[in-house]
Amino acid sequence: MQKGMVYLVGAGPGDPELITLKGIRCLQEAQVIIYDRLINPVLLNYARPEAELIFLGKIPGSNRSRQEEINRLLVNRAKEGKVVVRLKGGDPFVFGRGGEEAEALAAHNLTFEVVPGVTSAIAVPAYAGIPLTHRAYTSSLGIVTGNQDEDKGEDGINWGEIASAVGTLVILMGMANLKEITTKLIQAGRAPETPVALIYCGTFSEQQTYVGTLADIAPKAAAAGVSHPAVVVVGDVVTLREKLKWREKKPLFGKRVLVTRARQQAGSLSRAIADLGGESFEFPAIKIVQPDDFSPLDQAIAFIESYDWIIFTSVNGVKFFFRRLAEQKKDIRCLKDIHLGAIGPRTKEALESYGLRVDFVPESYRAEEISTGLKYRLSLGARVLLPRAKGARDVLVATLTDLGAYVNEVTAYQTTVDQGNVDLVRFMLAKGHLHIITFTSSSTVRNFISTLNLNAPDLADLLSKVTVACIGPVTAQTAKEAGLKVDIIAQEYTIEGMVNALVDGRGKKFFVPTAYLKEGEGAAVARSGD
Repeated sequence: MQKGMVYLVGAGPGDPELITLKGIRCLQEAQVIIYDRLINPVLLNYARPEAELIFLGKIPGSNRSRQEEINRLLVNRAKEGKVVVRLKGGDPFVFGRGGEEAEALAAHNLTFEVVPGVTSAIAVPAYAGIPLTHRAYTSSLGIVTGNQDEDKGEDGINWGEIASAVGTLVILMGMANLKEITTKLIQAGRAPETPVALIYCGTFSEQQTYVGTLADIAPKAAAAGVSHPAVVVVGDVVTLREKLKWREKKPLFGKRVLVTRARQQAGSLSRAIADLGGESFEFPAIKIVQPDDFSPLDQAIAFIESYDWIIFTSVNGVKFFFRRLAEQKKDIRCLKDIHLGAIGPRTKEALESYGLRVDFVPESYRAEEISTGLKYRLSLGARVLLPRAKGARDVLVATLTDLGAYVNEVTAYQTTVDQGNVDLVRFMLAKGHLHIITFTSSSTVRNFISTLNLNAPDLADLLSKVTVACIGPVTAQTAKEAGLKVDIIAQEYTIEGMVNALVDGRGKKFFVPTAYLKEGEGAAVARSGD
């Protein structure tokens, strides 16, 4: 039997981009992933489709998934010869009980590795704008737990020594005992007016920071109803927060955005959202695949020299067309006498990446504008090839036909329904954990609704407090016809336009670096079927 392997992986405090590269590699290789409640579910997207995912719960105050049971589970899966990832919040060896799990594995002579993570003790204060050390304030730091082992009975922390030993004190898991802890620190000699910050859900979109003193932070927290998870910072460095709170200044701070784009194209939108302070959750509603039948496209390629124009409506159309062109043993030389049209700037860029010049790009994907732009370019009877998505709207075909062109529309690719974690998305919507939903095509709208499998009234109720953003009027119309309330419509039908529309909806403008928008972006993705 194959020998098992266990990786004790630190996932970081919540922001999925804070996991290490090695941690991601372990997730990609794992046959079994055992994870806790505070793990950002986005990280599970790195798992292999066939991986076994085991959720442990670990809710504060509950008896679910006791440590002995977790140890037994790790040992059993490893003995089965599996590659196991134990995915833990923060760092496995910083109050993560990773040491106990490693001991259990060692006792059974099982192979394991520890993959350190960014501990919440460091990351959460940083996301709140609090440096734990600062030359002008303190050069000493202590990290303690506020949640003692029940078996120890008496508090095992010497608060008297800690209170005077370090300048900055970080307390993890201390909410249940906050009043008692602050009282002990004052009794041990720490000044009642010592600044304190309480950071709830640090690095998540729900992040909130409460500032007070040792004397009043406990009643402030009680009045605000703050509970787990929270990090407490005690020390003068807390006063720097007012100058250094960088994250709250970002325009999408506090917003979790559902991204419904195809899995292979969602990354650019997700990164732009993260750069603006938001948190993206990817739930691909579509999967972009090759057509069931290549024969119409192959026939068009066989007689490609007979066409006067080829008009591409998306980056996907460009990608699949040129892939098939190569498979048919042809290259761009066969296009030397053909005019090229691109619907939108990203589609134009995709064509230019092949060294091609684009003859026509309309300002927007509207029939009138396309008609005006091509009116004196298309000769009567011109042969136009239109390689695009199966089931795309027929507006463009009708427009070109009205101009006297002969149009051959062929399927270059198609979209199908992708399968995500439907139960989790329903739960997040019901609990108000999703604030914005983005739709980048009519097919993402239809497939999203189909996947949730809800009737119109239930769907409308579930989305009543969610901002719905669409990439253009065609997508917005599809959403409205499905009974959705559309709040934001991008005026520029690109991902950059979508992101700017989200920011404009928050009352601010932000430049989105084009580096985020280079990988497979369709331009006029307001069209149906892309």
